[in-house]
Amino acid sequence: MSELSQAVLFSLTPHPLAAPLVSQLGATPGDLSQRRFPDGESYLRVNTDVSNRHCVVLADLARPDAKFLPLVFLADTLRELGAASVGLIAPYLPYMRQDRRFADGEALTSRLFSGMVSQHLDWLVTMDPHLHRYASLDEIYSIPSCVVQGAPALAQWLQGQTDLLLVGPDAESEQWVKGIAEFSGHPYIIGDKHRYGDREVQVTLPALSDYSHYTAMIIDDVISSGHTILECIASLKAGGISRVRCAAIHGIFADSSDIRLRDAGLEALVTCNTIAHDSNGVDIAPLLVKPVTELLEQMQDPG
Repeated sequence: MSELSQAVLFSLTPHPLAAPLVSQLGATPGDLSQRRFPDGESYLRVNTDVSNRHCVVLADLARPDAKFLPLVFLADTLRELGAASVGLIAPYLPYMRQDRRFADGEALTSRLFSGMVSQHLDWLVTMDPHLHRYASLDEIYSIPSCVVQGAPALAQWLQGQTDLLLVGPDAESEQWVKGIAEFSGHPYIIGDKHRYGDREVQVTLPALSDYSHYTAMIIDDVISSGHTILECIASLKAGGISRVRCAAIHGIFADSSDIRLRDAGLEALVTCNTIAHDSNGVDIAPLLVKPVTELLEQMQDPG
């Protein structure tokens, strides 16, 4: 049995990445018992022997507040039970937006959250975190970390689909939408977005007359409130494009925004399987295997 096959992978909640990662990493699936006491406190029991074994925790951290304590309880319990190391695969990494103090007294939650994660875990692998003003995760995480890009998975999925116009909703998306378009062989346009609040945005698109016979494919990294995508849909339809689809890395879909998007006329809504949702159509497990393997090897041979 190889060293890496000694790794044990635990999933805090059922997740579409759990089975493929166990298989592709050659890991052992970890068994947990979890429940809530009547007062809401968490009960957790590790049913797999982890003594001297490297452990990996797969945690869907969208809507993180209710999930973080169970994550800490699990990570610390694994250590108490003798785990050689405990790493975290967080396909979606929360608490990235508050990276500066915009008003006196605000909590710098990105730094506070990263500090807590770094205290309880040995390494981190995530996909397309919204870095905003940070150049890398190393600015706020003190543990080894790896950021995986989801664009290659989207580009591969788009390749071969015909008569598509890729649409990036804002200038921030241009670099990676351009890269996807170059790989998949589709034309693309970039919108101009102005944000007036958490739920109020305006998206202006270039002239669309040359693309009226195309199907528009809106590409975004995160869909949360969905207002940006709704504005894109409206602008595309106003510009003469009747067929509109959308693909994103992370689908958070706050306040059931997926329903509103479909009601607005989307032909298709597709996300990567970073966050479990019925729109999951692009598997990113193969992209996670190499960085996780490298970090496991680093834990086994820290010198």
